[in-house]
Amino acid sequence: MYLFTRLTLTMLFAPFVKIHVLRPLTGRRKGAWILASNHISHFDPPLVTVAVRRKVDWMGMVELFRRPLLGAWLRANDTFPVDRAHLDRRAVRIALTRLRAGHVLGMFPEGGIRNGARSVLEGAPVRPGVAGLSMMAAAPIIPCVIMGSDRCYILSRLWRPGRRIPVWVAFGEPLLPPSGMDRAAARAALEASLADAFRQLALEMRRHFQLSEDDLPQSRRVRRGSSRA
Repeated sequence: MYLFTRLTLTMLFAPFVKIHVLRPLTGRRKGAWILASNHISHFDPPLVTVAVRRKVDWMGMVELFRRPLLGAWLRANDTFPVDRAHLDRRAVRIALTRLRAGHVLGMFPEGGIRNGARSVLEGAPVRPGVAGLSMMAAAPIIPCVIMGSDRCYILSRLWRPGRRIPVWVAFGEPLLPPSGMDRAAARAALEASLADAFRQLALEMRRHFQLSEDDLPQSRRVRRGSSRA
């Protein structure tokens, strides 16, 4: 089912979106690891899924699973729900099981769609959880930054035959908790390293892809307003 879904997503996006990937080989890394991505639009999960060459078992917010058909489709693709309102022990157990089986676990450690000052790219903190899972499963975290997907909100206004909307995806170096610290200090240090990696990766993308201010993440409201202008 996952391969079918990924192929379908690739075919759906191909006429309208061109994905540019920095360090694509990192997305093919073998073994268990945690894919930690920023989150700027509802299009991020499918677009990152297309960019990553490994099967990703995504954590999805529990609200999505309350819609029967959508929930069934997500579960068929090995996505599992997490309740963001509190510590979801069941989701933690599932995540650890997947990682210990050698899978890639996909997470959005911002806890939802964020842009501007609320985004990790602008200095906002990473929510707790991803570092703890990394330590419990002894699995590295690979930071991922996506930009341009927010333009998909106005795809119908931007798209022209032969012209595709650019989306940029970059993978960073694997992160592991530092040694020689107690558990709490190591977790805090790993969270700080991940937050810094997001910011540095975003800066690298701006240089590498020569991105303009308009290419940087914006809210759906701003995108729709700017397209009218």
